Amino acid sequence: MNPIDQRLKSLNIALPEPAAPVASYRPARAVGGLLYVSGQLPFRDGAVVTGRLGDSLGTEEGAAAARLCGLMLLAQVRAAIGFEHLASCVKLGGFVACTPDFTDHPSVINGASDLMAEVLDEAGRHVRFAVGAPSLPLGACVEVEAIFALQ
Repeated sequence: MNPIDQRLKSLNIALPEPAAPVASYRPARAVGGLLYVSGQLPFRDGAVVTGRLGDSLGTEEGAAAARLCGLMLLAQVRAAIGFEHLASCVKLGGFVACTPDFTDHPSVINGASDLMAEVLDEAGRHVRFAVGAPSLPLGACVEVEAIFALQ
């Protein structure tokens, strides 16, 4: 068992099955020592977590949904290249479906960022962006994409 799978087991974290693309794109693609993972939605019990921050959802609920996105990102990494080839998380990009007056995007996307640090330790520390949007695919409350460095 590789160190990342061991870490997941020790943290009692089970990764979901990688989600299939919902449109015309690949879930992940390795190019030049990097793995680009398409935006992942938050799935709970097989359904997308929907809603808008500042309206039907609070910041803590949004962060929990972003964590689900992070789990799906890791599932896509495992499916695409296996964890034995993963060096670090380089960048996360987070989109938050929210009302115009909602401004706590960083706290929401911390759900995914904190997961990367929890699972990958220092290799999980990354650069990122967190922005608001009026809507996201399938009514999702958050979407998170990532770039990973390969060994």
